[in-house]
Amino acid sequence: MRDETIKALKAMQRSEYTEYLIYDMVGRKMKDQHNIDVMRMLSIEEKNHFETWEKYTKEKAKPYKFKLIKYRVFLFIFGFTFVLRLLERNENFSQSFYKNIVDEVPEALEIMKDEEIHEQEIIDMIDEGRVRYIRSIVLGLNDALVELSGALAGLTFAIPNTQIISLSGLITGIAASLSMAASEYLSTHAEGRKDALKSSLYTGIAYVLVVTLLILPYLLLDNRFYALSIMLVTVIIIIASFNYFMSVALNLSFKKRFTQMAIISLGVATISFAIGLLLGRVYGVDI
Repeated sequence: MRDETIKALKAMQRSEYTEYLIYDMVGRKMKDQHNIDVMRMLSIEEKNHFETWEKYTKEKAKPYKFKLIKYRVFLFIFGFTFVLRLLERNENFSQSFYKNIVDEVPEALEIMKDEEIHEQEIIDMIDEGRVRYIRSIVLGLNDALVELSGALAGLTFAIPNTQIISLSGLITGIAASLSMAASEYLSTHAEGRKDALKSSLYTGIAYVLVVTLLILPYLLLDNRFYALSIMLVTVIIIIASFNYFMSVALNLSFKKRFTQMAIISLGVATISFAIGLLLGRVYGVDI
């Protein structure tokens, strides 16, 4: 067997062992018995895979510790749907590896078939609240980003005091989050959905989280323009993070959705700059 094949097998062995541990970790976080059974089956298959590679490498598998930590954080923040989709992306990427070593490692063909089956099984089992209520989360995030970033931008140019800006933004944000949650409840309830309350909670919570993050710079800094700069960077980070989650969990285009949300949010903020500057001068506020 070629040295480069052995080297590649060692890397794959570590990868399979790490994925085995991740599947086991995800399975322990699930509540639905069907999902738990599928995860147990997948983890057993991954175990068989890395044990197969051990026959050729003559070494015991060791996990990629950083990858384990990374996926544990992802699981906590984004949920198991995101983690499983991300794992599948990596597995799809390794298909070419299996095909290249079939002549030297006959078992590679069977393992490749296992990996191909994984994707459909995982897609079929996905049923997670944070994905099922993605519409409600998008509603809360979009509205908060557009409305509050614009309001804070306008207030920054109209009012020279960061405490007044943060207080005004906080009052606006809390009132708007309650209004959005109530509107979502009424809308989903009118559709006859039994989960109307839960849907409204996702909308309200998403809104409140965005409000908190955007106002925080104004609470911590005295310079309103520094606070404004940090707030705008925060907007971009929130948009990027959420669209990355959606692109993985729902197989959507990251670039298209990120560009769309960024243009809308920053466009509204820019218009609000001008309105705040104009009102500040019209009413004689010294900026």
